[in-house]
Amino acid sequence: MAPPIKLKQSSNSTAQTLTSTTSSQDARLLVRETLRISANLASAPAPATAPADPPSSGVSVSSRKLRIGLEDEFVESSLRLICCEEIDGRKWKYVAENDGFGKFKKNSFRSVSLQSPQAPVEELMSFVRSYVVPEGFPDSVIPSYVPYMTWRALKHFFGGAMGVFTTKTLLSSVGVSKNTAIPGAVAINWILKDGAGRVGKMLFARQGKKFDCDLKQLRFAGDLLMELGAGVELATATVPHLFLPLACAANVAKNVAAVTSTSTRTPIYKAFAKGENIGDVTAKGECVGNLADLLGTGLSIMISKRNPSLVTTFALLSCGYVFSSYQEVKSVVLHTLNRARFSVAVESFLKTGRVPSLQEGNSRENIFTLPWLKERPIVLGPRFKDAFQDPSAYLAIEPLFEKERYIVTYNPTKDKVYALFKDQAKPDDILKAAFHAHVLLHFINSSNRRPYSSSKQQKNENSNYLLSANYLEAHIAESCKMVSSLYGSFKSKTAEQGWRMSDSLLNPGRARLVLNS
Repeated sequence: MAPPIKLKQSSNSTAQTLTSTTSSQDARLLVRETLRISANLASAPAPATAPADPPSSGVSVSSRKLRIGLEDEFVESSLRLICCEEIDGRKWKYVAENDGFGKFKKNSFRSVSLQSPQAPVEELMSFVRSYVVPEGFPDSVIPSYVPYMTWRALKHFFGGAMGVFTTKTLLSSVGVSKNTAIPGAVAINWILKDGAGRVGKMLFARQGKKFDCDLKQLRFAGDLLMELGAGVELATATVPHLFLPLACAANVAKNVAAVTSTSTRTPIYKAFAKGENIGDVTAKGECVGNLADLLGTGLSIMISKRNPSLVTTFALLSCGYVFSSYQEVKSVVLHTLNRARFSVAVESFLKTGRVPSLQEGNSRENIFTLPWLKERPIVLGPRFKDAFQDPSAYLAIEPLFEKERYIVTYNPTKDKVYALFKDQAKPDDILKAAFHAHVLLHFINSSNRRPYSSSKQQKNENSNYLLSANYLEAHIAESCKMVSSLYGSFKSKTAEQGWRMSDSLLNPGRARLVLNS
């Protein structure tokens, strides 16, 4: 029976009476309609039902369908699902073939994509977004970023278009030639040279994150490119018929150097600013740079009047420039731990039990390592197929990291330590994984014999393989114990020295493991 309808009392008696009357009529109509529908349903024939499924202990039909869809692929098959991986929303699964005796066949490890390939238009848009918007857009920027960049792009469009006419006019005004064809050709060559430099600047801007992670290395590399561009420009005097290709190459190098200088300028000034005075520090630093540039220009004008040797002058000035650049970069003291400084801190901690000071850690940082080179002994956030070439190696060490949000391993064929992150990994887990990777590398380097060193020289490859795998597993197990006891002490001593640890400056890969439960 339906519950009685309660009417809200009103101070107005007339309104209360009308409301009560209307509600009573509506209630009677509702009852009659309910009785009519119930009678129709009772007289209708029962629908044919499908055979009932057996009880499934609380598992829903959709869940059963999902499970069957995932497992049917491996029914009556020797393939075994090892692990799933996700990178930026795209998923892969890794499978291996079983030989029937509880072991995996060699070279049977492969990855299978779990989604259909993107349409060409989507791939093109993804490629364009990687160049024109920052990582994490739009959440990584404030809302005013979009209109600002829109008007900025429009402004540069008109400026670039106007540059074509102004360059041609200036060359004609100087009196390059009275022939109408030659000024146009010279202007086109000059514009192509500048255009090539702008393209190089745009392409190199994609390295944006590395300007934060490897600031000193990129700053010094940019200064080297600047000198290289200057040398190529001077070479055009000896081969004037190759002016356009040489000038384009030189302008690309110099524009790339300009991007590097501009992108690394603010973090360097920020490191020098002691309070909220970064604007003042930046203004004064730029003033000093411009003053020195003016003095150098005046000196070079005086020297050029004596017609000195071009090669000798360039060699002396370049040596002074490169040496000054090196000393400039080395004098910067940064408080954050990137990969290079993190390696210095961990190695010092493992050998001496102490973390180096800010001055010592920065002075020991290697600035000659190019950040885009992949020849590093430790890889953070790699693909699963790069870290493990055999599923047995993964299954052997997986229990050691059951309580961790990462997995650290060593691939002897590539002689690298890999730190893989699980899908629920947090910033502190990434820092701990990096510390663990350095500890494992320390064990391997200090070991009397290297894993797999004699595997190819033994006749019984299978037994030697198991021996080497057990040896590596023992190293990893020992490193797990050492990390659990030392990581907290490392963090506290790092903070005492004034260092700031950030997972983003370690620049880990975006691959995440979705482990089988």
